[in-house]
Amino acid sequence: MNEFLWSVRVYYEDTDRGGVVYHTNYLKFMERSRTEMLRSVGFEQDQLIEKENIIFVVRSLQVDYMKPATFNDLLQVSALISHVGHASLTFKQAIKREADDSLICQAQVKVACCHAQEMKPRPIPKTIRREFNYAD
Repeated sequence: MNEFLWSVRVYYEDTDRGGVVYHTNYLKFMERSRTEMLRSVGFEQDQLIEKENIIFVVRSLQVDYMKPATFNDLLQVSALISHVGHASLTFKQAIKREADDSLICQAQVKVACCHAQEMKPRPIPKTIRREFNYAD
């Protein structure tokens, strides 16, 4: 799959007293982008729990912050699968300000596919692997 792009507006609730986006909110924006990427190809997370008994959990992440985003900025959040393992996906993600295309932050996020109740690794379902062109 190609790079997925999703837009989000910065609201007052996303910022600190100085009007700058609080650092953990960038991670929330990235999580939403990954969720919307799955949704765009027909995978709803609640249905993955119900039908496949799996959830995706963040295993590790590395974030670099370049510039601050501020109240009312329109941001573009990207998600690109850079590696598919047996039970994990690694994403390259970036957040840019749409007005001037400036890079706000970037991250590498590894998510593990886990059994929804036991929280133990499970293989990524073939339906998901096929959708992202990583068939077994």
